[in-house]
Formats: sequence, structure tokens, C-alpha cells
Amino acid sequence: MTSRSYDVLAGAPDSPVLLHVPHSSRVIPPDVREGILLADGELGRELDHITDAHTAEIAAAAAAAADATPWQFVNRLSRLVVDPERFPDEREEMLAVGMGAVYTRTTHRAPLRPAGFDPAPLIDRYFTPYAEGMAAAVAERLEATGRAMIVDVHSYPTGPLPYELHGEGPRPPVCLGTDAFHTPPALLDAAREAFGGFGGLATDTPFAGTYVPLSYYGRDPRVSALMIEIRRDVYMSEPGGAAGPGVQALGAALAALVDAVPPHPAA
Repeated sequence: MTSRSYDVLAGAPDSPVLLHVPHSSRVIPPDVREGILLADGELGRELDHITDAHTAEIAAAAAAAADATPWQFVNRLSRLVVDPERFPDEREEMLAVGMGAVYTRTTHRAPLRPAGFDPAPLIDRYFTPYAEGMAAAVAERLEATGRAMIVDVHSYPTGPLPYELHGEGPRPPVCLGTDAFHTPPALLDAAREAFGGFGGLATDTPFAGTYVPLSYYGRDPRVSALMIEIRRDVYMSEPGGAAGPGVQALGAALAALVDAVPPHPAA
């Protein structure tokens, strides 16, 4: 029996906000490591590039600073195990570069797993329970407050990596990823206000969209969502280096966004 690969950190009972941190971990279980082709040094370098390092610390700083503590849903395994934000089937455009729900290629498009690797066991063991857990967390916020607001906390490298399908666009200090159905204008405006002090921001470049569990996606307007993508030089040494004072500043900005959300739906 596999232990749960994520943590749900409780917030205020009346908070609708769920900070989602899917890519902050470097942990790979030993049996999953056996299926990865890279030598240890190569794997370490790949983790430096692919991990959204210190984003769990940013979310934790926000939770500590916010007036109404948001809930946190934190992946405790590396995205090299499974990437919970990919589609698990042919809908996923990143399959074109071997980076669907289970990666078969690295950030530099080198082989990560053997040809013909079967992703199904990893999907069953990790991806599906994670998706179900996230859907349950959203359902709990809806039950408690009448709505749920997912804020996805990510980071990205200063320079584009070879795997990026849309890496030619601007790379601002903060990118706000949106969805036409799930990102209301007021939420986007609040994020622009909260993150306006980091030297520039843009919408949906170099990464677009946001994460909503499929059972709610495009169906339930009570679920709102926004992705925060932070350029890594704003808060850390690249690639994979130590965090700097930007972590606390970004945590304070994220707390300001959380606090801009009223605890209950408007009448």
C-alpha cells in the first residue's frame, strides 16, 4: 500500500482559498528511481531544472502572514514521479516532448525512461489518488464556504529550456495564468495589485492556464482559479540553488492576494 503523496494543510474553516503547490519537491521513491535512466549526477541536475524550488516555502509564508489562513495542498513527491497537472491521456500537448503525466524525456529532451515505458502503474499509484484528493479538498471548501479558489504556486527559469513549447514569449518576473471560465476579472485584478511590486508582470506568458480538478473544470463557476508563475531569479539562485529574501516578499504578496478574497460569496 502506497502512503499518500500529498499533504493537506488546514486553514481557517471559513477560508475558500486553496494554495496548490504541485512541483516543489525533489523526492523520488527508490522503486520509481529504478525506472529512470539518468545517473545520480544527471538526475540531480535535472531536478535542479524541473523543480519549482522553494514554492512550498512561499505558500507557507503566505499562510502564516494572511489574516484568514488559506488551506494548502502540497505535493510531497517530485514531478518526475508523476506530474499531477498534466492530462493523463492524449489531450496533453506536452506529450509531444515526452512530458505528459509521466515524463519520458528530460527538460533537454534526452531520454528519462526506457523506450516503451508503461506509465499506467504510476498513474494508478500516484496520479489518480492525487487528483481525487485535490477534488475532495475543493469539495470541502465548497461545502464549508460556498465556493473554492485555487491558487497554483509555480516558478520558472529565467531562460527557456528546450522542452518548453511556448518559450519564445516574454518572461516577466511574475506570470499570471488564467482560464476563461474559472478566472474572474476581480481575482486577476487582485493578483495584479498584490504582485505589482516585483518589476513587472504579464498574463499567460510564458505559461498559460491554471489547474482545476476535471470534475469541476468548465462546469462549476463556484470554483475559481489562478496560476502564479514566479521567475526564479526573483527569489533564488539558479538552477536549484538557495532561496533568498524574495521568498518572504513573495509570501507577503500571496498573503495580500489571499486577504483580498472575501470569506463568503457576494450576495
